[in-house]
Amino acid sequence: MSIFSVIEKNKKGVVLLVNKWDLIDKDTSSTRKYEESIRERMAPFTDLPIVFISALNKQRIHKALETAMEVYENRTQKIPTSKINEVMLEAIQKNPPPSYKGKYIKIKYVTQLPTHSPSFAFFCNLPQYIKDPYKRYIENQLRDAFNFNGVPIRIFFRKK
Repeated sequence: MSIFSVIEKNKKGVVLLVNKWDLIDKDTSSTRKYEESIRERMAPFTDLPIVFISALNKQRIHKALETAMEVYENRTQKIPTSKINEVMLEAIQKNPPPSYKGKYIKIKYVTQLPTHSPSFAFFCNLPQYIKDPYKRYIENQLRDAFNFNGVPIRIFFRKK
């Protein structure tokens, strides 16, 4: 868990490799069971690819490298502002930010920042009133709409 927090702090992509897979007695659902238990233990870091390998038998070594390359591509992808706005403003319209002390928060537009890891700026009228649960909702919507598997996302709310 401490390694994952360092990875997230440094905004790097991650692929989890489970080695010694040749020593496990397998049945039809053993991979799914192990993956569920691993994801349960990694509670805040649930959106990462898991690959079961065997270095001795050279089993799925190429798949591990392919998955690492996919995560790198996810990390470096640049999404046009028009496409982000089209997808995210629709999601925001379906579930708008909750009002705070009778004041309504209006998110005007979204843009991807020019950084090495995926960072997004949401421009709104009252950014200080947006709480963590809504930030998690926005992050989940971004992950659903665009492929950010294995990559931490940074979200900023700024005043327009």
